[in-house]
Amino acid sequence: MSPRHPPASDVSLTHPDRLYWPDEGVTKQALADYYAAVWPFMAPYVVNRPLALLRLPDGIKSHQRFFQKHAWKGMNLHIEEIADPEDAAGEKLLRIVDFNGLVALVQSAALEIHPWGTTTDHWERPDMITMDLDPGEDVAWSAVIAAAFDVKARLEARGLAAFVKTSGGKGLHVVTPLAPKAGWAEVKDFAHSLAESMAADAPDKYLATATKAKRGGHIYIDYLRNGRGNTAVAAYSTRARPGAPVSMPLDWSDLNDLSGPAAFTLGNVPQRLQARSKDPWRDFFDAAAPLE
Repeated sequence: MSPRHPPASDVSLTHPDRLYWPDEGVTKQALADYYAAVWPFMAPYVVNRPLALLRLPDGIKSHQRFFQKHAWKGMNLHIEEIADPEDAAGEKLLRIVDFNGLVALVQSAALEIHPWGTTTDHWERPDMITMDLDPGEDVAWSAVIAAAFDVKARLEARGLAAFVKTSGGKGLHVVTPLAPKAGWAEVKDFAHSLAESMAADAPDKYLATATKAKRGGHIYIDYLRNGRGNTAVAAYSTRARPGAPVSMPLDWSDLNDLSGPAAFTLGNVPQRLQARSKDPWRDFFDAAAPLE
């Protein structure tokens, strides 16, 4: 599954032995090597998309954490600046167009990559919906899996495809590919109505609003990833958390054997992809349908 010849990069890493995940021994070089291994699978979800980046210059134990959507001093030229069509005079946004850009993000200590749900080819027409299933502290993992299948059934009833990945955090993301025809307001309204219908049908299980006081025992159906300028962590992106977890695309059948949301890490994902006969999201964009 992984390419015989990992992609080469023109970006040189300074201090390649700098520890980004100290307890796991994961260095800057190891992060670049990981992204080289997953690049063929990851590229469609990060290339030519406006990006928000979580940068931790000294690794996950760094006191400095920057959630950045705009350029910084000394930024590598392989990270491009691009004007937002709705705010042409405002600060430019960020994107990458190739593997060099991804390695430049590694060099910049971007340990999480959060793209918009669209590309810069069709800014105002999203090409995916992300429903983020965020469980309260006392929710069983089996309930999160059941919620994902519930979202899948509701999407399929509307003629849409559903794909699943771990968030790299506590929950799951159910992601729908869209033909880029509907605008941001329509897509966000659809995601909102989906979350509201789940909360109305099973108020003992689901919440459609992020009310901390009510979170216990509930799964928050976070639809807010789907507004213009909002982001969700990219498929195959690492997370700046202990264990170096990864947001990992899965087959739906994988959920039955999944022990928990942090099962996939920088250390085991490349081998898993190599061992599989096919990419679990290989049909993602082929399955795109318009939001009616």
